[in-house]
Amino acid sequence: MPETIFDIFVIGGGVNGAGIARDAAGRGLRVGLAEMDDLASATSSASTKLFHGGLRYLEYYKFRLVREALIEREVLLRNMPHISWPMRFVLPLHKDMRPAWLIRLGLFMYDHMGGRKILPGTKVLDLTKDEAGKPLKPFLKKAYEYSDCWVQDSRLVVLNAVDAAARGAEILTRTKVISAKRRGQYWEVELNERGAYRKLRTKVLVNAAGPWVAKVLRDTLEIDTREGVRLVRGSHIVVKKLFEHDRAYFFQGSDNRIIFAIPYEQDFTLIGTTDQDQTALDPPECSPEEADYLRHFASEYFAEPIAAEDIVWTYSGVRPLYDDGASSATEATRDYVLSLDEDGPPLLSVFGGKITTYRKLSEAALARLDSHLEAKSGNWTAEAPLPGGDFPHDAVPRLIADLQAQYPFLAPKLAKRLIRTYGTLAGKMLGEARDMSDLGQDFGGGLSEAEARWLVENEFAVSAEDIIWRRTRLGLHMPPEGVKRLKAWLIEQKGHESIKKVS
Repeated sequence: MPETIFDIFVIGGGVNGAGIARDAAGRGLRVGLAEMDDLASATSSASTKLFHGGLRYLEYYKFRLVREALIEREVLLRNMPHISWPMRFVLPLHKDMRPAWLIRLGLFMYDHMGGRKILPGTKVLDLTKDEAGKPLKPFLKKAYEYSDCWVQDSRLVVLNAVDAAARGAEILTRTKVISAKRRGQYWEVELNERGAYRKLRTKVLVNAAGPWVAKVLRDTLEIDTREGVRLVRGSHIVVKKLFEHDRAYFFQGSDNRIIFAIPYEQDFTLIGTTDQDQTALDPPECSPEEADYLRHFASEYFAEPIAAEDIVWTYSGVRPLYDDGASSATEATRDYVLSLDEDGPPLLSVFGGKITTYRKLSEAALARLDSHLEAKSGNWTAEAPLPGGDFPHDAVPRLIADLQAQYPFLAPKLAKRLIRTYGTLAGKMLGEARDMSDLGQDFGGGLSEAEARWLVENEFAVSAEDIIWRRTRLGLHMPPEGVKRLKAWLIEQKGHESIKKVS
């Protein structure tokens, strides 16, 4: 394969790496991205899945971070209304926690710092009369209700990568950067691309490896640096649905922490998160102690205690926070730091950040690199929808109705999921199907062969795990036999692809 020369090459296929790649490609730059596993396979698929300002960050005087995130909520909501939507949060007042006046002050700032236009403001709830009070313990009489946004985190990453590719970027998954060295005016980068060796050159190298950012600096790039990340594990539990309404809860703990209890994937409740320092880059797991902590924490508020057997799934991610020397994981900054090394061809390393500000981080990264690149345009992503998101933020019900009118064989639950996953591309994925049998094999849980093929051909999916845990969350619904048949189907498709390549 002839050597390729890029303007900018990104290491890491999480939200920051994919966001930078998309932004750069949209400016007319030659862009490449390498991800050693699947897109969003680490931190970016293990978040609490919120676009939020971070109400609790106000306690640590992180006003700039909160304001930027509050503004971004509505920018992102407009650009991806299929995978992100407004959500109301119920914050019950607890006599042993923060006083009501302090919470109201924080929510007043929350309502007014970010130029809110779409999301409704805070209101007071009488929990003895409101539906939100029914699943809670009777001593909880009053609550505040405020707005933030839900987001399907791993789809956010994938759609950024899909759009980057549509704008000319080369997205390489299952590709590990094994070495990168400065050679004259370029970085010379060596890759293991799915078992094959490849070498390329790039004017600018971006290290957006998330938890591995410091390791990439030391081991892959062989650069001595004092900058590092603080690895903080955030674990979540998913339990059987605890309440019927579509609002989430914000609970305060006696340890000064908070957790959320959020409606999840139609049939479940998501509870999280923890903040635990992680000392190694091993795959994070929700420990039994963390699961118990979350159960007991939530059970301080819910009338029915949450039992261990109610847990149907757990997941855990490592937040690569910038190491600012904070005394505890909870206090460590969620802000991002962009470190530019200009000792030769530029190297930009991304430390920290939060999912809500990924787009602003991408803009800031390109601004830092502006003098080293010949971009054909400036900032553009604020007004550019992600694939499938080219419709008004409040038009989802209309899109669901239109999809059912076009494909009357779709059950309402399936039609809603398809719009919430693919937006205006749902019809393109379904094609000319006239009934469910036209969609091919049914793997269970609502996954058809047509959808699986779309994800393989259009969204970089390779394995069953890519499909049922990152492109969708159908792993929560699919029977084991269906997963087995999906894996067999994928092997069969790879065989056909190999035949096509040989012929």
